[in-house]
Amino acid sequence: MSRQPLFTPYRMGGLPLSNRIVMAPLTRMRARSVDHVPTELQAEYYAQRAGAGLIVTEATAISPDGFGWADTPGLWSREQIRGWARVTQAVHAAGGRIVAQLWHTGAMSHPDLRAGRLPLSASDVDPEQQSVTAAGRVPTVTPRPMTRDEIRQTVLDYGRAARNAMDAGFDGVQILANYLYLLAQFLNKATNRRDDAYGGGIEDRARILFEVVEAVLDQVEPSRVGIKISPMHEHGPFAANDETLPMAEYAIRELSGYGLSHLLLMGNTTDFTGTPIESLTGDAMFRHFRPIFKGTLIANVQMDAERANRLIADGLADLVAFGRPFISNPDLVERLRMGAPLAEVDWTTVYASGPRGYSDYPTLELQPR
Repeated sequence: MSRQPLFTPYRMGGLPLSNRIVMAPLTRMRARSVDHVPTELQAEYYAQRAGAGLIVTEATAISPDGFGWADTPGLWSREQIRGWARVTQAVHAAGGRIVAQLWHTGAMSHPDLRAGRLPLSASDVDPEQQSVTAAGRVPTVTPRPMTRDEIRQTVLDYGRAARNAMDAGFDGVQILANYLYLLAQFLNKATNRRDDAYGGGIEDRARILFEVVEAVLDQVEPSRVGIKISPMHEHGPFAANDETLPMAEYAIRELSGYGLSHLLLMGNTTDFTGTPIESLTGDAMFRHFRPIFKGTLIANVQMDAERANRLIADGLADLVAFGRPFISNPDLVERLRMGAPLAEVDWTTVYASGPRGYSDYPTLELQPR
């Protein structure tokens, strides 16, 4: 078992990792509601999972305008920095490595989270998804298109949040540029109908992405900066279209030239059958993008030890990210090493509050016999 590629050391940029297992970002809604400060409970939770070679935090808002999911943390205030410092200190004391994922929700936010103000996005296109408010999930609304000044401020906010992350003791940052959030809203032609320098063709829709990357690199060296971006298919305006794959190829090829520490690439989370990205189902996602990105590639979605070891052995990934298994298995690395059974997730407590279903899952040696 010790010869499995998953358990070999790896150097990601300038960061030595004890194994090739990554804890994927997992939104868990345990930050303080009013000021979005991480708590001691979150420090305990992440430290419990420090056996991972690398932890990527839950998505963390870069600014009040970027905030858009109830009870999630931020990285714009001094108190938030202090809260995250407790987390990074706990993880480092347990021998782990941790990077902060930087997040702007864009149109996925809601007026209920913004004192009645409309969320901001590339254009006034309702993403037709659900926002997560203090009162629960509600339909998204039509956002307000960002002005050029607001775009410039958002780019600066990413840079400031990256600097704040390093001040909090993180080992690096990861820019969230896929799924349903702001940067993906600019990249997607269905949600970006602008006619200025940030809309139109693929290159112009990607302009904000590269401005964000460069703003972050002004604050943090490239070997400590990663990106999460992948082609995807959801319903409504986020259904895959004829430019979904060309945009992802263009963006990832250009990103490869920045010398970033890693690319976190998600496999298909929905059924790609009959869509323009049907050919990327399963391992084909990693096979397609591996030659395009010249750097550390982290494969994510529906991973188990057998698939993870095979992806690394076949050269399709350098690291493998596990998400849901880390929720209920704080000692996931040891369980994978031993081939031990995995505990099941209690889904009623995933998006909740307090330690139940969060920091109280037992490790193997603490399980009742």
